[in-house]
Amino acid sequence: MKMIVTGGAGFIGSNFIFYMREHHPEYELVCVDKLTYAGNMETLAPIMGQPHFQFVRADIADREAMYQLFEAEKPDVVVNFAAESHVDRSIEDPAVFLQTNIMGTQVLLDASRKYGVQRYHQVSTDEVYGDLPLDRPDLFFTEKTPLHASSPYSASKAGADLLCGAYQRTYDMPITISRCSNNYGPYQFPEKLIPLMIANALDGKPLPVYGEGLNVRDWLYVEDHCAAIDLILEKGTVGQVYNIGGHNEKHNIDIVKTVLHILDRPESLITHVTDRKGHDRRYAIDPTFIHDQLGWLPQTRFEDGIQKTVRWYLDNKPWWEKIVSGEYRDYYERMYAHR
Repeated sequence: MKMIVTGGAGFIGSNFIFYMREHHPEYELVCVDKLTYAGNMETLAPIMGQPHFQFVRADIADREAMYQLFEAEKPDVVVNFAAESHVDRSIEDPAVFLQTNIMGTQVLLDASRKYGVQRYHQVSTDEVYGDLPLDRPDLFFTEKTPLHASSPYSASKAGADLLCGAYQRTYDMPITISRCSNNYGPYQFPEKLIPLMIANALDGKPLPVYGEGLNVRDWLYVEDHCAAIDLILEKGTVGQVYNIGGHNEKHNIDIVKTVLHILDRPESLITHVTDRKGHDRRYAIDPTFIHDQLGWLPQTRFEDGIQKTVRWYLDNKPWWEKIVSGEYRDYYERMYAHR
């Protein structure tokens, strides 16, 4: 089995590569990553040079490069994690999100069709469904929920999902899609909520929280997400969308306070900043379908996962310190200095 994993130097993609190396050591894995701000080669250092693994620096929207890669490797499976994924950045510059998330997906689909890939899997997000009201805890996203994107980021991911569905129907391609809730765990870029709060708390810096921090997210430990994708590749039905949720709904402010409690830092570090434009109120996935069809359930309780995550950032400070000392610092100041 030869598998191309795009976006494999990013957060979820790298965790997926490590998961597959552990559970399917016989697979040949080809990691493709453009190495934008969120891609980090140091993440892959433990497996660089090992058998059955290779890294290729390339842009998924570069048709010539992708065709050359597929011609050379002839992959059996493609799993597409490659995406611009930060909502604030999409508000600041939507164009790059359309280029990578939609046009890049189209190039991968064309290459997969041309070279006879046996399974193409699109990794998407629950954000394509928009949001849910805070006063209706009985409502959840299901696979039948209409797409109703709120940001340029989620609109670009919804567009890519629709493109995948169209290719599957028009060309009878072996495509599956998964839509996950908020992931957390090792190797997450320090602009996302949990690693940002950990890094700032350790440095004694203010912890910026949008508005009152009452927005609700459904948190999924990244290893559980990887296990679900592995199961979809093995047993999933072609043409099917699978929602992957953690059943761990938390207010953002409670996540921040939990991190401070674990690190024994004062809540006085919390700083409320101007809310994000069009900020979604609540995400919540009903994972009944994937459980009934494939037997998947999240294995990690949030109380355990957040402890493991904080410990990882404590044990791997050089990894994220190198990030926050570079280009990210300029971006961070641009986003939060005048809030």
